[in-house]
Amino acid sequence: LQVMIHTKPVSVGLVQMQSASGKQENIDKAVAGIREAAAKGAQIVCLQELFASPYFCLEENYDYFQLAEPVPGPTTLLMQELAGELDVVIVASLFEKRARGVYHNTVAVIDAGGKYLGRYRKHHIPDDPGYYEKFYFTPGDQGYQVFDTKYARIGTLICWDQWYPEAARITSLMGADILFYPTAIGWAVSQDEALNQQQYRSWQIIQRSHSVANGVFVVSVNRTGQEGDMNFWGGSFVSDPAGEMLFEASHDKEEVKVVSLDLRRIDEMRVHWPFLRDRRIDTYKPLLNRYIDEQ
Repeated sequence: LQVMIHTKPVSVGLVQMQSASGKQENIDKAVAGIREAAAKGAQIVCLQELFASPYFCLEENYDYFQLAEPVPGPTTLLMQELAGELDVVIVASLFEKRARGVYHNTVAVIDAGGKYLGRYRKHHIPDDPGYYEKFYFTPGDQGYQVFDTKYARIGTLICWDQWYPEAARITSLMGADILFYPTAIGWAVSQDEALNQQQYRSWQIIQRSHSVANGVFVVSVNRTGQEGDMNFWGGSFVSDPAGEMLFEASHDKEEVKVVSLDLRRIDEMRVHWPFLRDRRIDTYKPLLNRYIDEQ
């Protein structure tokens, strides 16, 4: 199959929100953010990870499984109606109930016009203090995904996937113009400011490196505000195929920002820095090992 090459500029909208306590209130805030982004000219709008609720993975609590829903399901349908009305692509991160006892951290992708294009289920699941995601989520088992939308071919990864160059590489090799990362990451309230800034810089650097290594745009949308003992650090951003920052949000404010991406930059950077040409795929088999033990 021939991949459609998009060359027209595309405007992406980032909706950085502070979570409310109720699911409907969060959905209403997200809808308002999408409408605001569309009014500012956005063609593709990305919401933060698990936008419809507080970040419940701060603790292990069986009650939170009641927040899950099928994908596609009620919230997906709502987003389809909104995408149809506004003629925008929507990247919506949801708590998916796949079956009784099987739950995923999932992104639904809705095309402009309202067509449901499919879903990506988060592959890399953390299990750390404040991020007890293995209690809730089964790792994705349907591979990495790209979606041919009206405006661009996009790849969707989710939060902890950010730290894995393999995920960004594979999704880029599938033809993605833009990698979207819905995110929920923050600082423990007990941390000092020096450690806070070091962690934020590491988080940003690794994603900007995905832009450089793969010659793609990266759009990372994080939540903000304090929830329990976690200060979500916001800082949503966009980087271009050279790793240059096109936008960086504040740490502590809700923001809706629209950024124009010149997709011709992908070809330009890949011609001048032909990393994909020079890949030695015949030497990469050791990556399939958990660890390369000394023989």
